[in-house]
Amino acid sequence: MDNAAGNEKMNRSKRHKIRDMRNSEETIGNLIDKQSVSFISSVDESGYPNTKAMLPPVKREGVKTFYWHTNSPSMRIKQYRNNPRACVYFCDKRFFLGVMLKGIMEVVEDIETKKEIWKDEFSMYYQGGMDGGDFILLKFTAETGRYYSNFKSEDFKIK
Repeated sequence: MDNAAGNEKMNRSKRHKIRDMRNSEETIGNLIDKQSVSFISSVDESGYPNTKAMLPPVKREGVKTFYWHTNSPSMRIKQYRNNPRACVYFCDKRFFLGVMLKGIMEVVEDIETKKEIWKDEFSMYYQGGMDGGDFILLKFTAETGRYYSNFKSEDFKIK
């Protein structure tokens, strides 16, 4: 490849990255919203990461706050209560894009938030319904992130 062709390829790559990240919250939000699976990670009592595939978040506020529902006896609940540091990951395997977010995961038990998020279709996972004792929420608050696209990664802070 001659120098001019190499420069043109690099310029196209830069243009693509700048166009994609012009509105990073929108770009990352769109990536997240299109995924049917999300990955959440906790830290176990030995200090090792534990990652689990989950359904997508049931609520998202920008790219800063996310909510998932889960069963209260879950191993993750204990882990997040002991160490709230967490990581979540969303990826588009078709276009080989991904975003990793690092932050804090809280176990949410307050009834008002549970009522706000509860949907009747959740009954298939929680036979006792919203008040049956098994339904619990995880709230993730992102602090930093790393976006992967076009064989390059970009770190960012979340405001």
